[in-house]
Amino acid sequence: MTETFQKKQIKLVVLTNDQKLVTQIEEVLAELGDPNCRLVNPYQVGPNDTLSPWLSDCTTQDTFMISSDKILTLTDPRPVLLEKYESLTK
Repeated sequence: MTETFQKKQIKLVVLTNDQKLVTQIEEVLAELGDPNCRLVNPYQVGPNDTLSPWLSDCTTQDTFMISSDKILTLTDPRPVLLEKYESLTK
């Protein structure tokens, strides 16, 4: 698999299953069919803007590969979410 990394960004990612994540996201050039997005330190957005580590009940990993076809949209998180995320990932 050939990989080239783009600039790191913190985004609110809405997945096709309606989960909302605040995460550092990196686009990865990959072979057709391979995951092409890397999520670093993803946190799931809960009620009242709470953040909890994504999949923490299943793994201790903090980096995940995902296919872009599982992403519905990317946007900038509200300042309060960004501030909380940055505080949690220092």
